[in-house]
Amino acid sequence: MATLMVNSLEAKIKELNALVLAGKALEAFDSFYADDVVMQENDQAPTIGKKANYEREVAFFSAITDFRGAQVLSVGCSADKTYVEWSFDYTHKEWGVRKYHQVAVQTWKNGRIVKEQFYYGG
Repeated sequence: MATLMVNSLEAKIKELNALVLAGKALEAFDSFYADDVVMQENDQAPTIGKKANYEREVAFFSAITDFRGAQVLSVGCSADKTYVEWSFDYTHKEWGVRKYHQVAVQTWKNGRIVKEQFYYGG
């Protein structure tokens, strides 16, 4: 049973990543995130709820002035977690040029992400 759950999560995270890479991150958010999702950047205060996190995502993407690329470097799955190592290269209107690696850790429940935390250097 655990293998089936991991395979199911592996398919879901691959689909989510494909949407992000296709420029459809907000569509992925609508499809894969729970209404009560909690998202957190490093050790900053978490953002709680789908509506608040959606607004945060919209603000982030609307502030990108030049997008040079994103790449999935690795993916891992367990019974209720997925892990994605990303490489990003873009320019943000407030933060300037950003080129970095990030690990995103998702906790899943009932086929949706209920928690996501991002880990990356300053």
